[in-house]
Amino acid sequence: MIRYALKCSAGHSFESWFQSADAYDTLRARKLVACPDCAGTDVDKAIMAPRVRPSRSAAVAPSDPPAETKPDLTAPRDDRAAAIARLRKEVEKNSDYVGMNFAKEARAIHDGDAPDRAIYGEAKPEEAVKLLQDGVPVMPLPFVPKARAN
Repeated sequence: MIRYALKCSAGHSFESWFQSADAYDTLRARKLVACPDCAGTDVDKAIMAPRVRPSRSAAVAPSDPPAETKPDLTAPRDDRAAAIARLRKEVEKNSDYVGMNFAKEARAIHDGDAPDRAIYGEAKPEEAVKLLQDGVPVMPLPFVPKARAN
């Protein structure tokens, strides 16, 4: 496993783990490496300082930091992340998750073949473009559905 510091074309910095350097190159070429802030796929490696481990004789045994200094990894890191978290909560509370059937369900609702309701899910880019071209009102959400989050 290898960890890279990455930066999107909009200037957002983030990190991600990859199976290998080749795996990163393959995923990037297929536009599968996306910025968590803007979902942009124009992503490059950023300058990153290597993590150097001291010699075994100089190493100090790790200890748990006091509870008050442990970071809360569940808390939003900034105002934008907090706003996205609030949006996600509202969408999940007031909509039905339809997974990869999103395009089919959205079209059925638009055509009157399914009951009118709020839905969210996933669609391939070409499916989303086709929905927009056909006048189906859809929009991308700035978060990954919980079913796909780890």
